[in-house]
Amino acid sequence: MVTAIVHIKADVDRIPEVAQTIAELDGVSEVYSITGEFDLLAMVRVQRYEEIAEVVPGRLNKVPGVNHTETHIAFRTYSRHDLEAAFSIGLDESD
Repeated sequence: MVTAIVHIKADVDRIPEVAQTIAELDGVSEVYSITGEFDLLAMVRVQRYEEIAEVVPGRLNKVPGVNHTETHIAFRTYSRHDLEAAFSIGLDESD
């Protein structure tokens, strides 16, 4: 699984609609409204690195109201929640 963190600048008067549209895109797992320089943060989770290009510049950047994005690729996950979920994906001790 490849994870990308995408910071998004959006039209201020359209932030809720932009966030909802982005949240509905395939490959986007979560969208957060945030404080600071950017308006939204999207978590993109795909199977292959190449799919990030399909999601971010291919779809997310084309959402009306998106003005700018900055994408960061995650190297490793340290969250206990994510690690526990990864180890409980249906693997059975009897396998």
